[in-house]
Amino acid sequence: MKLLRKILFPIVPIYFIVTWLRNKFYDLGWKSSKYFSHPVICVGNLSTGGTGKTPTIEYLIRLLKEQHKVATLSRGYKRETTGFIIADDKATAKSIGDEPYQFHSKFKDVTISVDTDRQHGIEQLLKLKQPDVILLDDAFQHRKVKASFNILLTSYNDLYCDDIVLPTGNLREPRAGAKRADVILVTKCPANLSSSEKEKIIAKIRPLTHQQVYFSLISYSDTVFNENEELPLKHFEGKKVSLVTGIANPRPLLDYLKSKSIDFEHLNFKDHHVFSTSEIELLKQKEFVLTTEKDYVRLVDSFKTQSKQLCYLPISFKINDNKAFDAEILSHISDFNS
Repeated sequence: MKLLRKILFPIVPIYFIVTWLRNKFYDLGWKSSKYFSHPVICVGNLSTGGTGKTPTIEYLIRLLKEQHKVATLSRGYKRETTGFIIADDKATAKSIGDEPYQFHSKFKDVTISVDTDRQHGIEQLLKLKQPDVILLDDAFQHRKVKASFNILLTSYNDLYCDDIVLPTGNLREPRAGAKRADVILVTKCPANLSSSEKEKIIAKIRPLTHQQVYFSLISYSDTVFNENEELPLKHFEGKKVSLVTGIANPRPLLDYLKSKSIDFEHLNFKDHHVFSTSEIELLKQKEFVLTTEKDYVRLVDSFKTQSKQLCYLPISFKINDNKAFDAEILSHISDFNS
């Protein structure tokens, strides 16, 4: 794959020009972008792959839901349905997508919706649910909507400023797209990130004067969960564990389990992988299947009769200087009410 990407380098300038022109047409107003006089907070990135959008959305839900009526709008990637859908008791990962279903499973008091047409989805939410704030999941390139606030994510080990566009690089659009962000959040940072390292990263990113740069980290739990119980991670020491991942970058999880002396085989699938019947039957033959929370919601219905066999390891998401970050988000929403 890396060799193929290098071979395709001559296409990079073409991709760059096409995406640059598309953005320029929106910037100049030659392509229309709808603005809603309502708080619409977009969480997205410039690159392909996992930058931590799901835990960021969950962080915002927890921050806002006690004081505001919150709704989320996602594309519903790889769902088996079409059009606008609001999650209800019959929702599944197949009907709304794995990440929206994860939101729905955790936050029953929040409106979770999907629509590939984000403009239409927002219109439907405002008409049917009248939320105080809408969180747009992975919509930084969806320029038919002009969000009121843009949060741009970039991974600590894969900064957008060090990358180039597809197909040789991982960027969906040129780095100049970062100027649309109100906040830049560097995700998946090491826990011991020093102030000097932060300053070096900020210098590389070169934020605009109005852009604040924040840093976040993901940590894994010492407790695993299945449908009916929770167990200490130590429970799996000395046991045959099959780790199943269908995420963009499983490396941090692998490193964490190794640090905890968990012996495991790694069954690695592509991000958002749809498990076939034969793959599920193979997994059911394993003694213990440990997976991520996102993969768990895609697999759990197939393990109903073997619920103790399938477990997931949750993560916690923390933002350094979170008080300043929270204040910026809350201030933005309050501006609409003043």
